[in-house]
Amino acid sequence: MISATPPSTVPRRRRDGVRAASGASVILFNKPHGVLCQFSVDGTARRTLKDFIPLREVYPAGRLDTDSEGLVILTADGALQATITHPRHKLLKTYWVQVEGAVNEEALLQLREGVALIDGPTRPAAARDIDEPAGLWPREPPIRVRRAIPTTWLELVLAEGRNRQVRRMTAAVGFPTLRLVRRAIGPWSLDGLLPGAWREENAALGVLSSPPTR
Repeated sequence: MISATPPSTVPRRRRDGVRAASGASVILFNKPHGVLCQFSVDGTARRTLKDFIPLREVYPAGRLDTDSEGLVILTADGALQATITHPRHKLLKTYWVQVEGAVNEEALLQLREGVALIDGPTRPAAARDIDEPAGLWPREPPIRVRRAIPTTWLELVLAEGRNRQVRRMTAAVGFPTLRLVRRAIGPWSLDGLLPGAWREENAALGVLSSPPTR
C-alpha cells in the first residue's frame, strides 16, 4: 500500500535504509480488519503494523482490537504517547459502529448516560444513530448479515478507552457490534486515508478536546 505521507514531512532515513519518524510528528494509520496492532509477530500468519509502516522507533499510542478497523496513532515520542493515552487528558475517541438490530431511543439514552459493565459504569458518551458513513470501504471479510434482522449504524464519542469498551457497551444495551471503525482520536481523523495507508502529521495537540455532552 502506497503511503499518504506528504513530501514536506518525509521521515529521515537511517543508514540501514529504514526510515525513522520525526520526533515532532505522529503517524496516522488506517488499520484494516484482521491486522494486529503491534510490530512483533505472534507466530501466526496474521499481518502486523510492520507489514504496512516501514518506520523504526515508532510505537502505537493505545491499541485497537484485531477485529476492529480505523485510526491508530503512532509516535516516537514517549511523552506524547503518554499524553495521548492518559485518561486525565480526556482525548475524545469517535467510533462508527454497525450493530445488529434496530436501535431505539432507550438504548441511545443508556449509552449517553453510562452503561453498567463488569469493571464499573462507563462515563457519559455522545451517541446517535447515523446513516452508513459515506465512502466507507467494504470490510474484508464481510460481516455476517442475517436477513431477518436489520442493522443500525451508530456514532459513539467516548472520553475513555477500556478494553473492548464499545463492543461491551452495545452488547449491554442489547445490540451486539458487527463492525467497528475508529474514525478519530482528539484532533486527528481518518479523513483521506484508505485502509492500510498512513501519513505523518504535526504532533501539536493544540487545545485538548472536552468530554462529550449529553
